[in-house]
Amino acid sequence: MLWASQVAHGHENALKLRVYGERGGLEWAQEEPDRLWFAPADQPKRLLTRGGAGMEPEAARIARIPGGHPEGYLEGFATLYAEIARAIAAARGGEPIPPEVAFPTVADGALGVRFIAACVRSSQEGARWVTL
Repeated sequence: MLWASQVAHGHENALKLRVYGERGGLEWAQEEPDRLWFAPADQPKRLLTRGGAGMEPEAARIARIPGGHPEGYLEGFATLYAEIARAIAAARGGEPIPPEVAFPTVADGALGVRFIAACVRSSQEGARWVTL
């Protein structure tokens, strides 16, 4: 389900993402950007925090401030720009982009557009499942 509104009174932004699959679900809210709820199938729901136990090395590498201090919207852009700058510097130096450098590509953007188009198509067809 995709719900989007510019006139939802009482919700200044309220961006929330929920992803559900066969093995569990994830929930993230922009108002609490350092928290991710992980609900594995047949197990209790768990709260994962940025900088907390279990943080993967890939995530730790791009965390800008210690856990317990909110890191969010502006820091996300700063990290994105820093990752792209690392890739550009490598390319200018004739080197390959380091494998740990992470930023969205044109292909990632195209996948996002396909997802939104499928959501619209599903809505137009009575909210039925559609193939991406």
